[in-house]
Amino acid sequence: MEYKVTLSTEEIVRGLKHYRRIAKQDVLRAPETPNPDIFRLHAEARREIYAKLAEVAENEGPDAVVSQALELYQQLPFVTGTAEDMHPEIKGQENALENFFLMIGLDPKIRREARKARKPLQ
Repeated sequence: MEYKVTLSTEEIVRGLKHYRRIAKQDVLRAPETPNPDIFRLHAEARREIYAKLAEVAENEGPDAVVSQALELYQQLPFVTGTAEDMHPEIKGQENALENFFLMIGLDPKIRREARKARKPLQ
């Protein structure tokens, strides 16, 4: 897949750190939500993805982090349409990767192609 990254490594890392802080705040406020465990697992999954992507960006640069994110996204099982309280880790990872794609301005067509490559949860 062909994509063009216009953000620098520093901009990507800064954006990912911002997203990580939001996810951390969500972890901390999980006990106040109607489903604390589900909310916490979702937030922790997002945090892990942001940390992993920031590490790739710092070590390998913008193109590598986008490749890694697309690969992770394609490997996720497709769980859209399942009950809200099911698969919070997968949904959190999916949410984090989609936030990343929005942050870097990834062409929606590329995201759709990656989404189509995902297999349903077995």
